[in-house]
Amino acid sequence: MTAAAGSRALLRTLAIVVLATLLDASLLAIALGGFPPLLQHSRALALLAVWALGNLVITLARPAMKPAESIQREPLPVVLGLFALPFLAGPLSAWGERTGIAVPALPIQVHGIAIALAAGGLALRAAAMARLGRRFSHQVSLQTGHELETGGVYSRVRHPGYLGAWLASTGAALTFTSLLGLIPVALLIPALAWRVGREDRMLEAQFGNSFRSWRARTGGLFPRLGPSREG
Repeated sequence: MTAAAGSRALLRTLAIVVLATLLDASLLAIALGGFPPLLQHSRALALLAVWALGNLVITLARPAMKPAESIQREPLPVVLGLFALPFLAGPLSAWGERTGIAVPALPIQVHGIAIALAAGGLALRAAAMARLGRRFSHQVSLQTGHELETGGVYSRVRHPGYLGAWLASTGAALTFTSLLGLIPVALLIPALAWRVGREDRMLEAQFGNSFRSWRARTGGLFPRLGPSREG
């Protein structure tokens, strides 16, 4: 890569990060009643900083994808859910906090732990993307020369990127005092389960016994508890 091409790639990365962070900030500002309340809300600013760093790391971890050999189309509600629900969790909880809806008495430590959970979820998602490399795709697809990934963060969970997204959404929801944000977090589980099922069936058809052996010792979305099902 030439210096000019490298500079253009860096500028594209920074532009994506800035735009994504501005979207995140705008949604939180709308929920909290404007940018002045956002700038005075320490937990919201901490979450926004986590999101900005996560946007940067995930953008850098996302390599150029290989050409897809096969793509499975999904129902529009599932696609919209997978895209929109993670964005709604934090702002909906922030709006509930401002309006006093679904605000239980929770220890203040919960909100600090929640911000750390959001950071951990984004880190897990970035690690999953980096592990897959050019095999990563936002769609249910197989790339040319696709190889089954069973190491690293994939050794305990078959879809750690989805787990990371769910953990990040849960952390964002619990950053604020309202529990309204847990509604999209709960709705995200069936959407992710749908995606996991489709990907698993595609991988089983492609890799056969290698996939079934991996499935026997791992969980789809969450780590498996208890002994392996092998044997």
